[in-house]
Amino acid sequence: MSRSDDVLKVHRLAHTGGSAALLEWLAARLGGWTGVVRAGDPGAGGADRDQAGGAPEAAVRGAAELSARGVRSAVLHGDGSATLLFALDAGRALAAVLPLPHPADAPTLLADAAVPLALVLRAEEAERREERAAIAEARAREAVLRLLMSGQLSTAHQIAEALRPPLPDPMRIYAAECRTGRLAEVARLCREVTGGRAWVVRCPVYVRHLIILVPADAAAVSADHDPLAGALTATAPDCTVGVSGELALGQAPTAYTQAFHALAVARGREERHARFGPGPELALAAHEAGADWAGALLAPLHAYEPRRPQDPGGQELRDTAHAWLNFGAHATRLLRVHRNTLAARVRLVETLLGLDLGRLGDQAALSLALRLTPGAGRGSGTAAPAAAPGLDAVLRDPRLTEWARAHLSRLSGPDAPAGARTTVRTWLEHDARLVPAAAALGVSVPGARKRLARIESLLERSLLQSPSVRYDLWLAHRAEELAE
Repeated sequence: MSRSDDVLKVHRLAHTGGSAALLEWLAARLGGWTGVVRAGDPGAGGADRDQAGGAPEAAVRGAAELSARGVRSAVLHGDGSATLLFALDAGRALAAVLPLPHPADAPTLLADAAVPLALVLRAEEAERREERAAIAEARAREAVLRLLMSGQLSTAHQIAEALRPPLPDPMRIYAAECRTGRLAEVARLCREVTGGRAWVVRCPVYVRHLIILVPADAAAVSADHDPLAGALTATAPDCTVGVSGELALGQAPTAYTQAFHALAVARGREERHARFGPGPELALAAHEAGADWAGALLAPLHAYEPRRPQDPGGQELRDTAHAWLNFGAHATRLLRVHRNTLAARVRLVETLLGLDLGRLGDQAALSLALRLTPGAGRGSGTAAPAAAPGLDAVLRDPRLTEWARAHLSRLSGPDAPAGARTTVRTWLEHDARLVPAAAALGVSVPGARKRLARIESLLERSLLQSPSVRYDLWLAHRAEELAE
């Protein structure tokens, strides 16, 4: 093979395969070991980490000699081998340990390879830095989202100042669902359509979801027209979008839940996008009647002080309970904890509050209490009211009765499937578990799932996938029972 052929091969490999492919070809071409070494670094930085056993001692020793003498190339002879070294940059050297006699053209070939190898190493390092920066930004955005969802607005704003764009207020939340390979394209389109004003975060729970915070004035949105949602579904055939109502930034948890419910509706629509259907909000209806009850229920949680500094405190347990109620086992992704850690924290919450969180009724009570006391107990304990009512007393309030009847009215309306109320009530009585509910209804599990999916479209709320409206449905049925 001529030198020109070797040079052409070297540049082609550097361009198409990177440093690893180039070093592998040099080793095969010269019949020895080749790699990139640093003086005193037996781990051999860069692409040669794939070489079995790391860098030979002769190569590391030769790199140290090269650095100490300040020369650009050197040849060291040992017992039956020669080490050829060519300086690259940043204290690195291209080294080849070859048996004697080595090919006559080895020094020329290594010298020709040194320049493209140095360039490709720089490019690979720049790419790795860019990847690390992208990961860091994604994690920072996710941290801002977590803070918003736990009501820590000031801290969220402080972190968001280092990123762009600023957090929108007021805003709408868009929940976009598509194949993971299209998420980057959908995120780019969000920025384009909103003029760079959209705050885009990959959902930490559902890998196929993007959470997008859009300024309320970014586009003219009406009940039947949404430019951003339409653009997203048009560019990606598998994309489905749910849109919240217009809310203040401090209501981000509510906005996300609304967008998620709208997403469940959008899956069954031809246009593949939907806005959250307006309806009575439980937290608004129950706020005055239930504030004391919620404070009393959660007081042990807010006052809890862990025995060890590394154990979760009251606020962390509150965040864990909120994540678990919304996402079940998937909360491990949101909280970044092991499933055993999640289970242990949920058990501790049960113990502190005297609840059985295996029962849907206790889950619903805790969900309502958390919504009625957003961010309560942060940083200090909260004393329980002296004489707080029980949950049934709260649900007997006429405002809750009115809310419950409005909430359940669609289940018996003219558009409701036959037996919708019975299906939902049976499902709730079995703690929202499909298998026993299907058995009680006398249908198959897929049949029960189909019934609930039809009811999702009727209610315009998610039932089967969390965040689910099952807690509100349980509370509404209980309030209706108490009123009757």
